[in-house]
This record gives sequence, structure tokens and C-alpha cells, in this order.
Amino acid sequence: MNTSLSLSDIARRLDVEASDVWQVHDDALEMKRRGEEVILLSIGDPDFRTPEPIIDNAVSHMRVGRTHYSPALGELDLRRAVADLETRTSPHPCSPDEVAILPGATSAIHVVMSCLLNPGNEIIIVDPMYVGYPAIMRAVDADVVRVRSRSDNGFEPVLEDLQAAVTANTKVVFMNTPGNPTGTIIGRKRLGAMARYCYDHNIWLVCDEVYSMFTFEKPHISIRAASQHLDNIVMIDGLSKSHAMSGWRMGWIVAPPTLIRHVGNFSAMSLFGSPQFIQDAAAFALNNDEYYVREMCAEYKKRRDFVCEQFSNMPGIRYHRPAAGMFVMLDVTEINPDDTAFARDLLTRQKMSVVPGSGFGESTRGHVRFSLTQPLEVLREGCERLGRYVRENYRV
Repeated sequence: MNTSLSLSDIARRLDVEASDVWQVHDDALEMKRRGEEVILLSIGDPDFRTPEPIIDNAVSHMRVGRTHYSPALGELDLRRAVADLETRTSPHPCSPDEVAILPGATSAIHVVMSCLLNPGNEIIIVDPMYVGYPAIMRAVDADVVRVRSRSDNGFEPVLEDLQAAVTANTKVVFMNTPGNPTGTIIGRKRLGAMARYCYDHNIWLVCDEVYSMFTFEKPHISIRAASQHLDNIVMIDGLSKSHAMSGWRMGWIVAPPTLIRHVGNFSAMSLFGSPQFIQDAAAFALNNDEYYVREMCAEYKKRRDFVCEQFSNMPGIRYHRPAAGMFVMLDVTEINPDDTAFARDLLTRQKMSVVPGSGFGESTRGHVRFSLTQPLEVLREGCERLGRYVRENYRV
């Protein structure tokens, strides 16, 4: 390529070296391609198949011609299904005018931030955070202010810490509940207090809730359910995790109608809707999902309970028992305070991949993320390999 040709600022902002957080996973995939017996516990893609009724519904709609352009805000039937879900789970009635459909939650986050933030605006994000967030913020050229949550507080953010981080340039507070990677559910009282503070200070409060349907002992509380006023509240969710539909790319935004209108303008310019037949199947999924979502959630809970019991018998390992989601965070500082080195050495010596916790932020430095997205027999072997590694490297 002619190196004198110019590139945009956004291209250069995104042209950064890949984080070490995924290098272990990439190396594990390469080992697996070479035929080595690697156990992959470094990815958040559900191992379940999309339920057959959803697949059948999509195929049937393809056959009757639902393969054309879709409205920028999404098909009305799906927007109604999302609105009905929010009405059932919140004291605030929700209308389709408050819903926009996007191809995946990541796309939804990007569209929302593009509509809320100007270059140089500040966004406060609770740390630890999903590793994809920083790239989105670089794309919109926002200044990220991280507010750390603490493991001794169950990784729940503290309102006073958020307040201390707010400046005159703060436009958005962004959080994730249930959290990735910790599985922490932020309680109703704390969410409500944060919503009140943001409302009083004219700050948007955006919440990523893609693990909302995979909770164990206590239920998920949505930001809409916890908030008294909705003028500044944006909720993002999707079907990737809850319905084993990660490759279908189906997410949504629930927000005030004034913001939804701008989301529609942005979507029309950049994405021009999602496939009709996928939206049809998504509406079917939301309206007929009680059995298989419950079954998948029960399986994740069984996996969580099994691996946590195994971790309890490993010297030098402390674990955070997740209240939701599909990951367990392990504190490995007594084995090796360098979580990246721990993950690399575990892969080399035991052929098992986990994700270094430092990739999610300072709050989980010294941790690794152990994924539950494998059958129980694979998790059993993974725990045996981890146990061997820990026993070989733990020094009292």
C-alpha cells in the first residue's frame, strides 16, 4: 500500500496492538488446530445449540420471503416482544417506541455511545469491565474514567466512588449487571441510588444487561426496575447468551423515545436494519423461552457449583462465587501475581486456556477467568489440570 495515503483518526485509534487478554486464547486455538488436546475455558460463547424451535421458526420465515430490508429501528413484532418483557420485569410500562433492535449488544453499545458522546467527553465505566468496551470508547474518542470495584465488596461499585469521579465533563456512567467477568448482580438499592444521582446531575446512565436471564440464587434487577425516572436511563440486552444465539447477532436498546429516534437515524445510516427472518425468530424466542432458558440456566448453575467445589480444595486459590453468568473469577496471586504469566504457563504445561483478569481492569489483576461454557465432563478435566498445576506451583 502507498504509505503516503492517509487514514482517518478513528482507524488509527483502533489500530492498536491486541491486548494480551486474548493472546492465550489465540495460542490455545493454534495448539488445537495442530491436534493437541487443549481445553478451551477462555471464551464466552455458549456451548449449547440454539433451541430447535427457534431455528425452525427462522427457516420457515426465510421460506415465505422474510429476507428483505427491515426498518432501521427493527421489526415491530420484535420491538413489541422486548417492550412486553420490560413491562413484565419493571414497574414502568414500556412501549415499542422505547425499543430499537440492533445486530448484537456490542453494536447497540456502539450506537448508543455514538449518540451520547462527543470527542473528549468523559464516560465513567465500572472496572472490571468487558474487554470490548475500551475499543468502542476509542472509536467515539471518549475519555474513559475507570472506577474500580473491590473484590471484598463482591465487585459491586460504590456510589461514593462514582461521585468522586464525576466532573463537569462527565456525560455518561456505564455499568454492566450481571457483570462480565465477575457474575456480580448489582442490588436494587445501589442501582436506584446511582440512577437518582445521575438523574440529578444530568448524566446518562447506561447499563449492559446481557446476562440478565442467567441468574442463580437471586434475581437480576434491571436499571429500569430500579430507577424512579427513566429520562436518562438506557438499557442494553440481547439473545447471544440467554438463548445460545451468539452468531445470530441480535440485541436491543431500551431508552427514552427521544434517544431512540436518534438511534434510528444512526442505524439507518450505518447498519440499515437486521435480517427480517432473524428478528422474527427472536420475537418467537422471547415469547416462547421459559422452558429452555430455565434449563440452560440450571445447567450453568450445576457447572458453577461443581467447579467451585473443586476450587475449594486447591491450595493457594481463592474464588469469587458468581451470582449469575457463565464465568468464575479465580484469585491466583498466591500462585503467581502476574495473571498473564499464570495463564500462559498453564496453557504451556497443562494445555488449558483461561483469560488473564488484568484484561478486564485493575480490579481483577491477579485473577483469571474460568469459563463455564463447556460440558461438565470437560470442566472436570479442566479442574484436574488446574489442580495439578496449582499443586506443582503453590509454595506455603
